[in-house]
Amino acid sequence: MTGSNRPLSTGRGSQINPPNRFVRIEVEDDFEHLEHDEGFQNKQQAVRTEYFSDDSKTILSENDSPDIPFRYSLNPYRGCSHGCCYCYARPTHEYLGLSAGLDFESKVFVKEQAPTLLRDHLAKNSWTPEPIMLSGVTDCYQPAEHRFRLTRQCLEVALEARQPICVVTKNALVTRDIDILKQMASHRIVSVAISITTLDQSLTRVMEPRTSSPVARLRAIAELAEAGISTSVMIAPVIPGLNDSDIPELLRTAHESGASSASYVLLRLPLTVRPVFLEWLERTQPTKKDRIESRIRATRNGELNDSQFRTRMRGTGELAEQIRQTFHVFARRFGLDKKLPPLDVSQFRRPTPSSGQLSLF
Repeated sequence: MTGSNRPLSTGRGSQINPPNRFVRIEVEDDFEHLEHDEGFQNKQQAVRTEYFSDDSKTILSENDSPDIPFRYSLNPYRGCSHGCCYCYARPTHEYLGLSAGLDFESKVFVKEQAPTLLRDHLAKNSWTPEPIMLSGVTDCYQPAEHRFRLTRQCLEVALEARQPICVVTKNALVTRDIDILKQMASHRIVSVAISITTLDQSLTRVMEPRTSSPVARLRAIAELAEAGISTSVMIAPVIPGLNDSDIPELLRTAHESGASSASYVLLRLPLTVRPVFLEWLERTQPTKKDRIESRIRATRNGELNDSQFRTRMRGTGELAEQIRQTFHVFARRFGLDKKLPPLDVSQFRRPTPSSGQLSLF
Protein backbone atom coordinates (compact mmCIF):
# COMPACT_ATOMS: atom_id res chain seq x y z
CA MET A 1 0.00 0.00 0.00
CA THR A 2 1.02 3.60 -0.45
CA GLY A 3 2.97 4.87 2.56
CA SER A 4 3.34 8.44 3.76
CA ASN A 5 6.87 8.67 2.39
CA ARG A 6 6.01 7.44 -1.08
CA PRO A 7 5.88 10.19 -3.74
CA LEU A 8 2.57 10.22 -5.62
CA SER A 9 2.58 9.70 -9.38
CA THR A 10 0.66 12.55 -10.96
CA GLY A 11 -2.10 11.78 -13.43
CA ARG A 12 -2.29 8.10 -12.50
CA GLY A 13 -5.20 6.08 -11.16
CA SER A 14 -3.00 3.67 -9.25
CA GLN A 15 -0.20 4.67 -6.91
CA ILE A 16 0.88 1.10 -6.18
CA ASN A 17 2.19 -1.97 -7.94
CA PRO A 18 0.61 -4.88 -6.05
CA PRO A 19 2.59 -8.14 -6.14
CA ASN A 20 2.24 -10.24 -9.29
CA ARG A 21 0.59 -13.54 -8.34
CA PHE A 22 2.74 -15.37 -10.92
CA VAL A 23 6.11 -13.96 -9.81
CA ARG A 24 7.94 -15.29 -6.74
CA ILE A 25 10.17 -12.27 -6.18
CA GLU A 26 8.49 -9.17 -4.78
CA VAL A 27 10.20 -5.78 -4.80
CA GLU A 28 9.08 -3.21 -2.25
CA ASP A 29 10.00 0.48 -2.62
CA ASP A 30 11.70 2.12 0.35
CA PHE A 31 11.77 5.90 -0.05
CA GLU A 32 12.23 6.87 3.59
CA HIS A 33 15.86 7.89 3.16
CA LEU A 34 14.95 9.99 0.08
CA GLU A 35 12.00 11.90 1.51
CA HIS A 36 13.92 15.21 1.42
CA ASP A 37 15.36 14.72 -2.09
CA GLU A 38 13.20 17.04 -4.24
CA GLY A 39 14.84 15.93 -7.49
CA PHE A 40 14.00 12.32 -6.78
CA GLN A 41 10.46 13.25 -5.74
CA ASN A 42 9.84 15.15 -8.97
CA LYS A 43 11.19 12.29 -11.06
CA GLN A 44 8.97 9.76 -9.30
CA GLN A 45 5.89 11.92 -9.80
CA ALA A 46 6.41 12.08 -13.56
CA VAL A 47 5.86 8.43 -14.48
CA ARG A 48 5.99 8.39 -18.27
CA THR A 49 3.94 6.02 -20.40
CA GLU A 50 6.21 3.55 -22.15
CA TYR A 51 5.21 1.68 -25.31
CA PHE A 52 6.42 -1.80 -26.17
CA SER A 53 5.95 -3.83 -29.33
CA ASP A 54 3.60 -6.80 -29.02
CA ASP A 55 4.31 -9.44 -31.66
CA SER A 56 1.13 -11.48 -31.14
CA LYS A 57 0.44 -13.85 -34.03
CA THR A 58 -3.35 -13.76 -33.68
CA ILE A 59 -5.68 -10.86 -33.03
CA LEU A 60 -9.14 -12.18 -32.13
CA SER A 61 -9.97 -13.45 -28.66
CA GLU A 62 -12.92 -15.77 -28.12
CA ASN A 63 -15.08 -15.94 -25.01
CA ASP A 64 -17.97 -18.13 -23.95
CA SER A 65 -19.25 -16.12 -20.97
CA PRO A 66 -23.06 -15.95 -20.75
CA ASP A 67 -22.68 -12.43 -19.29
CA ILE A 68 -21.07 -10.91 -22.36
CA PRO A 69 -23.09 -10.31 -25.56
CA PHE A 70 -20.26 -11.05 -27.98
CA ARG A 71 -18.11 -14.02 -28.86
CA TYR A 72 -15.07 -12.36 -30.44
CA SER A 73 -13.10 -9.29 -29.39
CA LEU A 74 -10.15 -7.41 -30.85
CA ASN A 75 -7.73 -5.45 -28.65
CA PRO A 76 -4.98 -3.45 -30.42
CA TYR A 77 -3.36 -2.57 -27.08
CA ARG A 78 -2.48 -4.40 -23.87
CA GLY A 79 -2.50 -2.17 -20.82
CA CYS A 80 -4.30 1.17 -20.81
CA SER A 81 -3.04 4.60 -19.85
CA HIS A 82 -6.53 5.83 -19.02
CA GLY A 83 -5.63 4.60 -15.54
CA CYS A 84 -9.16 3.85 -14.31
CA CYS A 85 -8.81 2.72 -10.71
CA TYR A 86 -11.53 0.08 -11.11
CA CYS A 87 -10.49 -1.47 -14.45
CA TYR A 88 -11.27 -5.19 -14.48
CA ALA A 89 -8.55 -5.74 -17.12
CA ARG A 90 -5.68 -4.84 -14.80
CA PRO A 91 -4.81 -8.48 -13.88
CA THR A 92 -4.07 -9.26 -17.56
CA HIS A 93 -0.76 -7.43 -17.17
CA GLU A 94 0.37 -10.07 -14.70
CA TYR A 95 0.64 -12.56 -17.56
CA LEU A 96 3.40 -10.30 -18.92
CA GLY A 97 5.34 -10.44 -15.65
CA LEU A 98 4.19 -6.94 -14.70
CA SER A 99 1.87 -5.48 -12.08
CA ALA A 100 -1.83 -4.75 -12.29
CA GLY A 101 -1.20 -1.37 -10.67
CA LEU A 102 0.97 1.42 -12.02
CA ASP A 103 2.58 -0.91 -14.58
CA PHE A 104 -0.80 -1.55 -16.24
CA GLU A 105 -1.32 2.11 -17.04
CA SER A 106 2.29 3.15 -17.72
CA LYS A 107 3.59 0.17 -19.74
CA VAL A 108 1.38 -0.29 -22.80
CA PHE A 109 1.98 -3.02 -25.37
CA VAL A 110 1.17 -2.16 -28.96
CA LYS A 111 0.01 -4.79 -31.47
CA GLU A 112 1.44 -3.06 -34.49
CA GLN A 113 0.36 -5.89 -36.79
CA ALA A 114 -3.27 -5.76 -35.63
CA PRO A 115 -4.74 -4.51 -38.95
CA THR A 116 -2.79 -7.11 -40.94
CA LEU A 117 -3.72 -9.88 -38.54
CA LEU A 118 -7.37 -8.87 -38.75
CA ARG A 119 -7.26 -8.83 -42.54
CA ASP A 120 -5.69 -12.28 -42.69
CA HIS A 121 -8.17 -13.69 -40.21
CA LEU A 122 -11.17 -12.36 -42.13
CA ALA A 123 -9.66 -13.74 -45.35
CA LYS A 124 -9.71 -17.31 -44.02
CA ASN A 125 -12.35 -19.57 -45.47
CA SER A 126 -12.96 -20.81 -41.95
CA TRP A 127 -14.19 -17.40 -40.75
CA THR A 128 -17.96 -17.21 -40.46
CA PRO A 129 -18.90 -13.54 -40.12
CA GLU A 130 -20.35 -12.36 -36.83
CA PRO A 131 -19.88 -9.11 -34.90
CA ILE A 132 -16.47 -8.40 -33.36
CA MET A 133 -16.12 -6.24 -30.24
CA LEU A 134 -13.46 -3.54 -30.48
CA SER A 135 -12.26 -3.60 -27.68
CA GLY A 136 -13.37 -6.16 -25.13
CA VAL A 137 -10.54 -5.60 -22.64
CA THR A 138 -8.55 -2.36 -22.90
CA ASP A 139 -9.82 0.82 -24.56
CA CYS A 140 -9.16 0.93 -28.30
CA TYR A 141 -9.22 4.75 -28.22
CA GLN A 142 -6.85 5.22 -25.30
CA PRO A 143 -4.13 7.90 -25.75
CA ALA A 144 -1.86 5.45 -27.62
CA GLU A 145 -4.32 5.56 -30.53
CA HIS A 146 -3.38 9.20 -31.22
CA ARG A 147 0.07 7.96 -32.14
CA PHE A 148 -0.37 4.46 -33.55
CA ARG A 149 -3.80 4.71 -35.24
CA LEU A 150 -4.30 0.94 -35.09
CA THR A 151 -7.99 1.17 -34.27
CA ARG A 152 -8.60 3.34 -37.31
CA GLN A 153 -6.68 0.91 -39.52
CA CYS A 154 -8.70 -2.02 -38.17
CA LEU A 155 -11.91 -0.14 -38.94
CA GLU A 156 -10.68 0.42 -42.50
CA VAL A 157 -10.17 -3.33 -42.89
CA ALA A 158 -13.62 -4.00 -41.44
CA LEU A 159 -15.25 -1.50 -43.80
CA GLU A 160 -13.57 -3.10 -46.81
CA ALA A 161 -14.76 -6.55 -45.72
CA ARG A 162 -18.18 -5.33 -44.54
CA GLN A 163 -17.31 -6.95 -41.21
CA PRO A 164 -19.68 -5.90 -38.37
CA ILE A 165 -17.90 -4.14 -35.47
CA CYS A 166 -19.13 -3.05 -32.04
CA VAL A 167 -16.96 -0.30 -30.55
CA VAL A 168 -16.87 0.46 -26.83
CA THR A 169 -14.81 3.36 -25.46
CA LYS A 170 -14.71 6.17 -22.93
CA ASN A 171 -12.59 8.42 -25.09
CA ALA A 172 -13.97 11.15 -27.35
CA LEU A 173 -11.16 10.35 -29.82
CA VAL A 174 -13.70 8.02 -31.45
CA THR A 175 -15.14 11.06 -33.24
CA ARG A 176 -11.90 11.33 -35.23
CA ASP A 177 -13.05 8.28 -37.18
CA ILE A 178 -16.59 9.42 -37.93
CA ASP A 179 -15.74 9.40 -41.64
CA ILE A 180 -15.20 5.62 -41.52
CA LEU A 181 -17.90 4.92 -38.94
CA LYS A 182 -20.47 6.80 -41.02
CA GLN A 183 -19.72 4.62 -44.05
CA MET A 184 -19.98 1.51 -41.90
CA ALA A 185 -23.28 2.75 -40.47
CA SER A 186 -24.68 3.08 -43.99
CA HIS A 187 -24.12 -0.69 -44.32
CA ARG A 188 -25.51 -1.35 -40.83
CA ILE A 189 -22.24 -2.91 -39.69
CA VAL A 190 -21.21 -0.73 -36.74
CA SER A 191 -22.42 0.43 -33.35
CA VAL A 192 -20.64 2.52 -30.73
CA ALA A 193 -21.04 2.44 -26.94
CA ILE A 194 -19.68 5.35 -24.92
CA SER A 195 -18.91 4.57 -21.28
CA ILE A 196 -19.70 7.33 -18.76
CA THR A 197 -19.42 6.79 -15.01
CA THR A 198 -20.18 10.28 -13.69
CA LEU A 199 -20.93 13.84 -14.77
CA ASP A 200 -18.62 15.18 -12.05
CA GLN A 201 -15.35 16.18 -13.70
CA SER A 202 -13.56 16.45 -10.35
CA LEU A 203 -14.35 12.78 -9.71
CA THR A 204 -13.43 11.76 -13.26
CA ARG A 205 -10.05 13.47 -12.86
CA VAL A 206 -9.03 11.16 -10.00
CA MET A 207 -11.02 8.04 -10.89
CA GLU A 208 -10.28 7.95 -14.63
CA PRO A 209 -7.37 10.39 -14.86
CA ARG A 210 -6.51 10.14 -18.56
CA THR A 211 -9.94 9.65 -20.09
CA SER A 212 -12.04 12.28 -21.83
CA SER A 213 -14.14 14.55 -19.65
CA PRO A 214 -17.85 13.73 -19.20
CA VAL A 215 -18.74 16.77 -21.32
CA ALA A 216 -16.48 15.55 -24.14
CA ARG A 217 -18.04 12.09 -24.02
CA LEU A 218 -21.55 13.50 -24.21
CA ARG A 219 -20.44 15.64 -27.13
CA ALA A 220 -19.08 12.49 -28.78
CA ILE A 221 -22.46 10.79 -28.39
CA ALA A 222 -24.11 13.78 -30.03
CA GLU A 223 -21.68 13.85 -32.96
CA LEU A 224 -21.97 10.11 -33.55
CA ALA A 225 -25.77 10.18 -33.38
CA GLU A 226 -25.90 13.19 -35.72
CA ALA A 227 -23.82 11.18 -38.22
CA GLY A 228 -26.39 8.37 -38.15
CA ILE A 229 -24.23 5.95 -36.15
CA SER A 230 -26.06 3.67 -33.69
CA THR A 231 -24.86 4.91 -30.31
CA SER A 232 -25.51 3.76 -26.77
CA VAL A 233 -24.32 4.82 -23.32
CA MET A 234 -22.82 2.46 -20.74
CA ILE A 235 -22.78 3.36 -17.06
CA ALA A 236 -19.80 1.20 -16.25
CA PRO A 237 -19.13 0.63 -13.55
CA VAL A 238 -21.83 1.57 -11.09
CA ILE A 239 -20.02 1.93 -7.76
CA PRO A 240 -22.49 1.63 -4.87
CA GLY A 241 -22.25 4.63 -2.58
CA LEU A 242 -20.25 6.68 -5.07
CA ASN A 243 -22.02 7.08 -8.41
CA ASP A 244 -25.19 4.98 -8.20
CA SER A 245 -27.21 8.11 -7.35
CA ASP A 246 -26.03 9.64 -10.65
CA ILE A 247 -27.92 7.09 -12.77
CA PRO A 248 -31.06 9.20 -13.47
CA GLU A 249 -29.09 12.29 -14.51
CA LEU A 250 -26.63 10.26 -16.59
CA LEU A 251 -29.49 8.67 -18.52
CA ARG A 252 -31.22 12.01 -19.01
CA THR A 253 -28.14 13.72 -20.42
CA ALA A 254 -27.30 10.70 -22.59
CA HIS A 255 -30.82 10.80 -24.04
CA GLU A 256 -30.58 14.53 -24.70
CA SER A 257 -27.22 13.97 -26.41
CA GLY A 258 -28.74 11.46 -28.82
CA ALA A 259 -28.02 8.01 -27.36
CA SER A 260 -30.50 5.35 -28.47
CA SER A 261 -29.88 2.72 -25.81
CA ALA A 262 -28.28 2.27 -22.39
CA SER A 263 -26.78 -0.42 -20.17
CA TYR A 264 -24.89 -0.67 -16.90
CA VAL A 265 -22.39 -2.92 -15.14
CA LEU A 266 -21.87 -3.15 -11.40
CA LEU A 267 -18.34 -2.63 -10.06
CA ARG A 268 -16.20 -5.77 -10.21
CA LEU A 269 -13.06 -6.20 -8.10
CA PRO A 270 -11.41 -9.44 -9.25
CA LEU A 271 -7.93 -10.50 -8.15
CA THR A 272 -5.43 -7.61 -8.09
CA VAL A 273 -8.01 -5.01 -9.07
CA ARG A 274 -9.10 -5.11 -5.44
CA PRO A 275 -5.94 -3.67 -3.79
CA VAL A 276 -5.63 -1.02 -6.50
CA PHE A 277 -9.22 0.13 -5.99
CA LEU A 278 -9.07 0.01 -2.19
CA GLU A 279 -5.85 2.06 -2.14
CA TRP A 280 -7.50 4.59 -4.45
CA LEU A 281 -10.60 4.69 -2.26
CA GLU A 282 -8.59 5.32 0.91
CA ARG A 283 -6.47 7.99 -0.78
CA THR A 284 -9.14 9.95 -2.65
CA GLN A 285 -12.42 9.26 -0.81
CA PRO A 286 -11.38 8.94 2.85
CA THR A 287 -14.68 10.20 4.30
CA LYS A 288 -16.75 7.94 2.03
CA LYS A 289 -14.51 4.88 2.10
CA ASP A 290 -16.32 2.86 4.78
CA ARG A 291 -19.74 3.60 3.33
CA ILE A 292 -18.71 2.67 -0.20
CA GLU A 293 -17.00 -0.54 0.87
CA SER A 294 -20.04 -1.51 2.96
CA ARG A 295 -22.38 -0.94 0.03
CA ILE A 296 -20.19 -2.92 -2.33
CA ARG A 297 -20.35 -5.83 0.11
CA ALA A 298 -24.13 -5.43 0.30
CA THR A 299 -24.31 -6.25 -3.42
CA ARG A 300 -21.83 -9.15 -3.24
CA ASN A 301 -23.11 -11.33 -0.39
CA GLY A 302 -20.76 -9.69 2.10
CA GLU A 303 -17.72 -9.99 -0.15
CA LEU A 304 -15.98 -7.43 -2.34
CA ASN A 305 -16.33 -9.49 -5.51
CA ASP A 306 -18.45 -12.20 -7.05
CA SER A 307 -16.97 -14.15 -9.96
CA GLN A 308 -20.07 -16.24 -10.65
CA PHE A 309 -21.60 -16.09 -14.10
CA ARG A 310 -25.01 -14.35 -14.29
CA THR A 311 -24.52 -12.41 -11.04
CA ARG A 312 -21.06 -10.86 -11.41
CA MET A 313 -22.29 -8.04 -13.68
CA ARG A 314 -25.40 -7.11 -11.65
CA GLY A 315 -24.82 -8.22 -8.07
CA THR A 316 -27.34 -9.68 -5.64
CA GLY A 317 -29.35 -8.48 -2.67
CA GLU A 318 -31.67 -5.58 -1.93
CA LEU A 319 -29.27 -2.79 -2.88
CA ALA A 320 -28.37 -4.44 -6.20
CA GLU A 321 -32.09 -4.76 -6.93
CA GLN A 322 -32.64 -1.07 -6.11
CA ILE A 323 -29.88 -0.15 -8.56
CA ARG A 324 -31.41 -2.40 -11.21
CA GLN A 325 -34.88 -0.92 -10.76
CA THR A 326 -33.59 2.65 -10.77
CA PHE A 327 -31.73 2.05 -13.99
CA HIS A 328 -34.67 0.43 -15.75
CA VAL A 329 -37.22 3.02 -14.58
CA PHE A 330 -35.18 5.92 -15.93
CA ALA A 331 -33.98 4.06 -19.03
CA ARG A 332 -37.65 3.50 -19.87
CA ARG A 333 -38.53 7.12 -19.09
CA PHE A 334 -35.88 8.41 -21.49
CA GLY A 335 -36.46 5.82 -24.20
CA LEU A 336 -33.13 4.07 -23.63
CA ASP A 337 -34.55 0.66 -22.70
CA LYS A 338 -34.38 -0.70 -26.24
CA LYS A 339 -31.53 -2.64 -27.76
CA LEU A 340 -29.64 -1.24 -30.73
CA PRO A 341 -30.63 -2.82 -34.07
CA PRO A 342 -28.66 -6.00 -34.87
CA LEU A 343 -25.69 -5.60 -37.18
CA ASP A 344 -25.91 -7.03 -40.68
CA VAL A 345 -23.55 -9.95 -41.39
CA SER A 346 -25.02 -10.72 -44.80
CA GLN A 347 -22.87 -8.16 -46.64
CA PHE A 348 -19.54 -9.69 -45.58
CA ARG A 349 -17.01 -10.15 -48.36
CA ARG A 350 -13.74 -11.88 -47.74
CA PRO A 351 -10.84 -9.41 -48.11
CA THR A 352 -7.63 -10.06 -49.98
CA PRO A 353 -5.07 -11.39 -47.48
CA SER A 354 -1.93 -9.39 -46.78
CA SER A 355 0.07 -11.81 -48.94
CA GLY A 356 -2.00 -10.77 -51.95
CA GLN A 357 -2.56 -14.44 -52.74
CA LEU A 358 -6.19 -15.24 -53.49
CA SER A 359 -7.64 -18.61 -52.57
CA LEU A 360 -8.67 -20.95 -55.37
CA PHE A 361 -11.19 -22.75 -53.17
